[in-house]
Amino acid sequence: MNNLETDSNKSREATGMKEHLVPLSTLPNNSACVVHHVMAGFHAKRRLANLGLVPGIKVVKMRAAPMRGPVEIMLRGSTLAIGRGLANKILVKARGYKHGR
Repeated sequence: MNNLETDSNKSREATGMKEHLVPLSTLPNNSACVVHHVMAGFHAKRRLANLGLVPGIKVVKMRAAPMRGPVEIMLRGSTLAIGRGLANKILVKARGYKHGR
């Protein structure tokens, strides 16, 4: 880790805002986050990249359909619905949220 990363981590901890990697599907509705990486196969990653969902992009989880249905997200002003299984494979950085809360 370089000094810049260490300093930014210290400043986040000092303000009480820790970032955690969690699956996109586990976030509460209307939660903003940043995509960290996608744990899926080549074709799924390429499909998501074609839709604009790449590491570093800001995403808002709008809502999730009941009964384990699709997850609605907003990125770059567009709304997308992705399957819950795929949403489970998208790890995001979310401030102040711990998985399992």
